[in-house]
Amino acid sequence: MRLRIFTEPQQGASYEDQLRVAQAAERLGYDAFFRSDHYLRMDDGDPEPGPTDSWVTLGALARETETIRLGTLVTAATFRLPGPLAISVAQVDQMSGGRVEFGFGTGWFDAEHKAYGIPFPPLGERFARFEEQLEIITGLWTTKPGDTYSFEGAYYRLADSPALPKPAQDPRPPVIIGGTGAKRTPRIAAKFADEYNVPFNSLEETAAAFVRVREACENAGRYSIVLSAAQVVCVGADEAEIARRAAAIGREVSELRENGLAGTPEEVLDKIGKFAEAGTERMYLQMLDMSDIEHLELIAAEILPHV
Repeated sequence: MRLRIFTEPQQGASYEDQLRVAQAAERLGYDAFFRSDHYLRMDDGDPEPGPTDSWVTLGALARETETIRLGTLVTAATFRLPGPLAISVAQVDQMSGGRVEFGFGTGWFDAEHKAYGIPFPPLGERFARFEEQLEIITGLWTTKPGDTYSFEGAYYRLADSPALPKPAQDPRPPVIIGGTGAKRTPRIAAKFADEYNVPFNSLEETAAAFVRVREACENAGRYSIVLSAAQVVCVGADEAEIARRAAAIGREVSELRENGLAGTPEEVLDKIGKFAEAGTERMYLQMLDMSDIEHLELIAAEILPHV
């Protein structure tokens, strides 16, 4: 089991806040620093300082970290055209020395599209565009040097692209696809993903989703895919510290114990173990209070050595 830090900067974090968490996560031995890809806060809190772009941020972090892996959970397909997105991710992979992982999804938050003038097609079209974008992005990355890449789809057309730049990783950065859809998501994950992620679901729902994706992979003739889960984390040395951290993110301790990874280090370690028994190989710890570096330090000291 590898533990990864997952942040939601649209909730009120500057680049400096993200840098502080990423460097602390690297120093403390976490496997990766991931961030969401959103342009709008998701509650009525203070909107300042405003959003930060995920790939601009990761490009900067690539130069200010050395070993920790970097990625998105997940980049919204609605935000960017596939060709330029392939260029951006490949460049950040080069800048990091091959430490990028590409989480990719259809996009879902209608309000942020309205707020920034981004088209938001119906769900069926978003999935169709998403699948074409995956075909294009992975195709551009894996085209042999000196060859060109062309694509003709319902929504995108590329003609004689030089398919540059190439990412540092060969043949390409790992692709992460998440969600719990019963049909389209398993099929698309089996076709394109190196990792399948279940975000913020119960242990039972996560295990069932893993079964569906394993079956889809077997039907596609492949027999390995990394399985991961994301859960909000709230750990304290005692009940008072747990309650303080829950209050800081506007949640109730009892609800977090039920729906996340919350409690003492022993409690959280036990629940992580149950996710591992269900097949989880990587756990993304959603850190909603990015000012609380002591939280990172507690988990690194009391949980990380035991997973």
